[in-house]
Amino acid sequence: MDKNSKRREALLYHAKPTPGKIQVVPTKKYATQRDLSLAYSPGVAEPCLEIAKDVDNVYKYTAKGNLVAVITNGTAVLGLGDIGPEASKPVMEGKGLLFKIFADIDVFDIEIDTKNVEEFIQTVKNIAPTFGGINLEDIKAPESFEIERRLVEELNIPVMHDDQHGTAIISAAALINALELADKKAEDVKVVVSGAGSAALACADLYRLLGVKMENIFMFNSKGLLTKDNSSLSELQQKYAKDMASISLEQALAGADVFIGLSSGDIMSAQMLLGMADNPIVFAMANPNPEIDYNLAIQTRKDIIMATGRSDHPNQVNNVLGFPYIFRGALDVRATKINEAMKMAAVKALATLAKESVPEQVNVAYGATKLVFGREYIIPKPFDPRLISIVAPAVARAAMDSGVAQHPITDWHKYEEELMERLGNDNKMLRMITNKAKMDPKRIVFAEAEHLDVLKAAQIVHEEAIAIPILLGNKEIIVELMQELGFDADVEIIDPKDRAEETRRKRFAVAHWESRKRRGISLYDSERLMRERNYFAAMMVNVGEADGLVAGHTRSYPTVVKPMLQLIGKAHRASIVATTNLMMTARGPMFLSDTAINIDPTAEELAKIAVMTAKTAKMFGVEPVIAMVSYSNFGSSVDPRATKIRDAVSYLHEHHPDLIVDGEIQSDFALNPEMLKEKFPFSKLAGKKVNTLIFPNLDSANITYKLLKELNKVESIGPIMMGMDKPVHIFQLGASVEEMVNMATIAVLDAQEKGKKKK
Repeated sequence: MDKNSKRREALLYHAKPTPGKIQVVPTKKYATQRDLSLAYSPGVAEPCLEIAKDVDNVYKYTAKGNLVAVITNGTAVLGLGDIGPEASKPVMEGKGLLFKIFADIDVFDIEIDTKNVEEFIQTVKNIAPTFGGINLEDIKAPESFEIERRLVEELNIPVMHDDQHGTAIISAAALINALELADKKAEDVKVVVSGAGSAALACADLYRLLGVKMENIFMFNSKGLLTKDNSSLSELQQKYAKDMASISLEQALAGADVFIGLSSGDIMSAQMLLGMADNPIVFAMANPNPEIDYNLAIQTRKDIIMATGRSDHPNQVNNVLGFPYIFRGALDVRATKINEAMKMAAVKALATLAKESVPEQVNVAYGATKLVFGREYIIPKPFDPRLISIVAPAVARAAMDSGVAQHPITDWHKYEEELMERLGNDNKMLRMITNKAKMDPKRIVFAEAEHLDVLKAAQIVHEEAIAIPILLGNKEIIVELMQELGFDADVEIIDPKDRAEETRRKRFAVAHWESRKRRGISLYDSERLMRERNYFAAMMVNVGEADGLVAGHTRSYPTVVKPMLQLIGKAHRASIVATTNLMMTARGPMFLSDTAINIDPTAEELAKIAVMTAKTAKMFGVEPVIAMVSYSNFGSSVDPRATKIRDAVSYLHEHHPDLIVDGEIQSDFALNPEMLKEKFPFSKLAGKKVNTLIFPNLDSANITYKLLKELNKVESIGPIMMGMDKPVHIFQLGASVEEMVNMATIAVLDAQEKGKKKK
């Protein structure tokens, strides 16, 4: 290899990392000495020289363009006040996590030990060459204003103090939509603001850009209305001071159209709310206690349009709707700053998105039948997957239009695809299903609760309010283990062998015998079986004393499946029971079936498994794109093992034409859309991203999912039972605590779904 070739290779090695990769770990090969020579000496010299020639090349050959610093001095941390830089670090690390999971932005959190404005500014300026952007966080006012102003002026990378502008941007989007629903115009409304800190001032500034008039804004701090005769006000607060005698908050709210709360809890009474104008808009954003309790407010005024900072009420004003995507758009066009045009673009994008049809997966996540634009839905939900592809491009366009973009985007369709790819391993799915479970927790039996890991899983689902655990096993052992774990909750503990359970055992035995007496089972047999925890647990679910069960941690899968099939059986109209595993892969969630039940399914059974898996995928908000996989491609083999899949596909095409399904097809073609489109353009899968694989037999399905799980450390949820009459889910032998928590969450979702069907 000549010198120029080596140079080109070194430059290619250091080229900008691809979207979707975590930049804080290696994204290129590093296995051999040759790889290391490219990564470091002597290969690394080539990109260094290119950057020395043109400093902008740093974006081409390093991760700077995807790296943001979250910087604080710990002087205004949450509602905790000035607790110092070290104590602020957990908050900064948490902020970094949100940047990563919502927008694939890498973060270094930096805590600076100074309260001196000039020292702070100089420190940030000195380290700025490392970063593509600066997120200022938790810095007290008025110093925060000067720090941000100076850094915006003196640096050529995006800088934003999120405490000020994040809340302003999200609440401004909500205000646009609230005014529309109230049939009011911004220029006509009277706005009362409780709070005069950085967030309140930024909100008022942004509302003025929406059309709210300065003379119609009444701002209060802890001492009362801001007035001109108050010499203690900062220069920025003076801007909103009134040339009048002070009045009370209740007096200001008389006839007011909008209340903005950025102060402290419970300062607004029902009487004050009653004094407001028709269709009052109340954004009570103090956390954890709003300025007026949500339930009190909606009981007091039926015409209210209300938002809070809390996730357990409609219309949460959450900064995570803004900062990840604002920085994403700014970084992607290499903006020199985040200006008012970019902030307003984010405001309008959020306001518009709330009016669009909501994806089913968002409805699933929030336990809603259908979220629709209205008084209880004026801003998007944080788990809406469209945020990154709507807000970030809007911000990027505004940066280009306002002249601060150094790297304009030309192919917007490609850019939006890259944004969606950045989400990578879709852990959002886990957060969404957990959130859905929490909306309506169900009673879930843990059939092996005397085992430490099972009890840990039960403790987690209880403490996180995912489910209401019922613990089965030796009561003495369970209580002893609970004390060891510090699990002191008042949960139901049942020992099926205990004398105290004799009456219940007999009742269960009679019910079991009645259903099995014509299949060789005696009443004595039933009474004996009811001392077995899996049979006892199944009967609890059968008779309605529990909503679902999880079992299998210490016993083989067939041993646990048998009583479930005998006692609970198949759902109405289900002719087969099967399982699927939800795999959280780098390409997003994938469903693999049948991983645990059917050893060698027929063509008809494969078709039914595909239909059941499609329904399961939709339950998780995923639109199924199904490949029926084989060693054969569309008739390349006439072996019966291939033709049965072909027959299953023919059946599905005829009887379920709405399903996107095709095969038989080899797995590499199924998972490579470009290769599939080139070789088999006639396929219904051509150009589509397959997210569901139906395997020809248990061997191939089980081996594949376990290989993925162990070799690639792909998170697996399952096997998820499909076709059962009740919510029953069985762990794989030796499942981890996390896997058991996930399965219990699935059991809750299953119980919720079956509950809906009964209604």
